[in-house]
Amino acid sequence: MAESSHILSFRPLVRCRGVDKTDDVISTVSARRVHPAWWVAGVAFIALLGAAAFRSVPGVFMNPLHDEFGWPHSVISAAVSLNLLLYGLTAPFAAALMVRFGIRRVTVTALLLVAAGSGLTVFMTASWQLVVCWGLLVGLGTGSMALAFVSTVVDRWFVARRGLVSGVLTAGSATGQLIFLPLAAVLVEKFGWRVASLAIAATALLVGLLVWAVMRECPRDVGVAAYGATGEEPEPVRERGNPAALALRTLRDAARVPAFWLLAGGFAICGASTNGLVNTHFVPAAHDHGMPTTTAAGLLAVIGIFDVVGTVASGWLTDKVNPRFLLAVYYTLRGVSLFLLPQLFAPSVEANMVLFVVFYGLDWVATVPPTLALCREHFGPRASVVFGWVFASHQVGAAAIASIAGVVRDEFGDYAVAWYGAGLLCLLATAFSVSIRRIGATPKVPVATGSASR
Repeated sequence: MAESSHILSFRPLVRCRGVDKTDDVISTVSARRVHPAWWVAGVAFIALLGAAAFRSVPGVFMNPLHDEFGWPHSVISAAVSLNLLLYGLTAPFAAALMVRFGIRRVTVTALLLVAAGSGLTVFMTASWQLVVCWGLLVGLGTGSMALAFVSTVVDRWFVARRGLVSGVLTAGSATGQLIFLPLAAVLVEKFGWRVASLAIAATALLVGLLVWAVMRECPRDVGVAAYGATGEEPEPVRERGNPAALALRTLRDAARVPAFWLLAGGFAICGASTNGLVNTHFVPAAHDHGMPTTTAAGLLAVIGIFDVVGTVASGWLTDKVNPRFLLAVYYTLRGVSLFLLPQLFAPSVEANMVLFVVFYGLDWVATVPPTLALCREHFGPRASVVFGWVFASHQVGAAAIASIAGVVRDEFGDYAVAWYGAGLLCLLATAFSVSIRRIGATPKVPVATGSASR
């Protein structure tokens, strides 16, 4: 496949209701003290915070479910794998649904699915019901609020500060883990996993009410221009066709660009080394070495604290530094840290484990802002849907290693092979990142696309 250095010639996707005259819009913006984009970003942050929290909880459920029902780790990991897989595969279709039906409707529906999946787990008696509740329903719900949601909100509401806002919103994932994981561990230890499940269901409903009350589709709906807009940006057009067809057509066109496969391959390894391995198996791996579950969950929460710092800093750097270089650095450092991790587990928290937690936290999802920037560079107006597919690969990698690591644990009695394998994969992701060419580095190759209906 020849390298293509163009931006895919997609038409813009969304026509918003409201103001038609850019000059009037800009004058309205100047009269406001706080641009509405920041309120939308705040609500999006809370929704992302909730989605991350709901998705991260199975790690502290694994041992209680094993003890109560006798289900093997590999069986419970299968439900987590389906959750992770759907969390990714839902993203491009959710992005297309947001184009067709709007951000608010799709996000509220997703939160209702999370509430249903979490609430119904209290009635389960068989492992297949865990797969349906936490794997299917929660996976679909959280997948609709995945990082493609970040791309959609940022691309609609911001022209300036896109890298920084992408980093802040992505940090919502870390903050959700920070708030919910220790709380869930305490609830499970003191009251049982059913109380924790019901708490998640109630929280999802509350977040849904907030999204419905505050979220709006795009700047023109409230009489403003996007934050940082100059008035020269083309008016977007809503594509009214089948959202699934839109998502698949976008994949077809993006697949002709080698940069897509390099980004997707690297992001698959990113998912394998974070959500799939560390987020799912760090707590049981630490427990294998005598560390209390609540302590291990607390360490994951500390990873979340430093992830906020690392992701926001990465967003700021993405506005200033070549994103290919950033990705290469992030993946290399992550691989080195995973090689060291098996020697750091102990019954108590040692200084070297604290160092790992800080280091790994800074790198956790720092890869997102530069990956989003490269999607915009290569795929233009449909970057949100393309990033949905790139993110799908992230979760395919996460789902695969979540199951593989469970099998490794059952077969070998520990997770060492899984940690070393993930470290090697991270070095491969480094090679992918440096192979992505800049726009304009090679002759442009035209790409045919489906037409948008006005």
